[in-house]
Amino acid sequence: MTDEPQAHLTAFLAGIGYHESAWKLADPAQLTPAAGVATLIAGAQTAERGLFDAAFFADSPGLEPFRAQYFPQLGFDPLGLLAALATVTSRIGLIATASTTYCAPYDLARRLSTIDHLSGGRAGWNIVTTRYAGAAGNFGFAAHPPHDERYVRAEEFVDVITRLFDSWDEDAVVADPAAGVWARQDGIRPVDFHGRFFDVAGALALPRSPQGRPAYAQAGSSGPGVELAGHRADLVFTAQSSPEASRAFRRQVRDAAVRHGRNPSDVLVLPGVAYVLGSTEAEAEATRAALEGAVDPEFRWRNLAHNASLDFSRIDPDRPLTEDAVTGDRTSRTDELLARTRDTGRTFLQLAEELTGLPGGLEFTGTPDQLADLIETWVTTGASDGFTVQPTTLPDSLDRFVDHVVPLLQARGLHRREYTATTLRGHLRDTTDEVAEVAA
Repeated sequence: MTDEPQAHLTAFLAGIGYHESAWKLADPAQLTPAAGVATLIAGAQTAERGLFDAAFFADSPGLEPFRAQYFPQLGFDPLGLLAALATVTSRIGLIATASTTYCAPYDLARRLSTIDHLSGGRAGWNIVTTRYAGAAGNFGFAAHPPHDERYVRAEEFVDVITRLFDSWDEDAVVADPAAGVWARQDGIRPVDFHGRFFDVAGALALPRSPQGRPAYAQAGSSGPGVELAGHRADLVFTAQSSPEASRAFRRQVRDAAVRHGRNPSDVLVLPGVAYVLGSTEAEAEATRAALEGAVDPEFRWRNLAHNASLDFSRIDPDRPLTEDAVTGDRTSRTDELLARTRDTGRTFLQLAEELTGLPGGLEFTGTPDQLADLIETWVTTGASDGFTVQPTTLPDSLDRFVDHVVPLLQARGLHRREYTATTLRGHLRDTTDEVAEVAA
């Protein structure tokens, strides 16, 4: 522990890297599904070497076929990945995305609890409602539920799954052969839950896990998403492009936590940063140029539309975005793009060329010292509690971060030199409340 605020770090691990051109610059031997699994395993182990809080795996319960033309689509079940990673890592937290719209609470609780036991208390669940409307048909639904209804369902889902995690007392298992008692029956409580969306009768089929329950992560930035984060989340993933915007968002989340009777410092806000590192600025810029030079412009704008839940058939990429393209749920990403269009007058293709990551997210190209400066500024001014680092290429981008940025953060007293906890929730509490709140 230190008097300085700590930069909590999670590693967003996907495919051959976060940038859509990463696979074009990779060794072809990396491009098979089996090699993809090996890359993700190696990434989690590298993040553990860097003493990260967690490795994070996103998910979508569906596939847009057009994306498979442009880069590898390896939609592994992230919970399956976590089970495998539990056996080849020892301290790093392991977070998987699972949908409250397309999962059942009891089934998900048992799977997450299994991973929590396998890993010794290192599991985390990224709570999403799923924005991809095409997922509905994969699960027998006639239509994707509206945005606000999905969040009402999510609140109930998290309520019942938390009751399942708590359905065993911490001391329910006594394991006393002499008395012939393995567990106290009065320490096990069927949840007997009857809500608007779910009816769940029994107790979980597993005793309480080493950290009580998995850590909860949340990634929505809309009003309902912020409220859910303040109510339930231990950490929040978000796309923020400036310290000022992130500081305002963090304040909203912490205010929501207070409304729900929580300590606001119990919710960590970790904006995403997609980065390219070089030993010099020129080297980093050359790497960024190589990645951008390999991008297919057609894919870039269509994928931006997909990520913002827009109908690309209604978009003329050579004209500014209009409201006509918004045919489904409005999301924070949709609003960000519309706001950028109003502010800049740029065409949709021009916006797509600028937004190489999530709309509204942070892109960095430079040296390790410069990235360490950025992290220090955001963390010490209350703009964030750390970052979700998004390596543009794997394994080299993450190797560079761990080998060159982490030592700088450690030297500045901003990052642990060893793990002091054994569970993910323990890593997240390894901090100080003395974080500056600028312009509070």
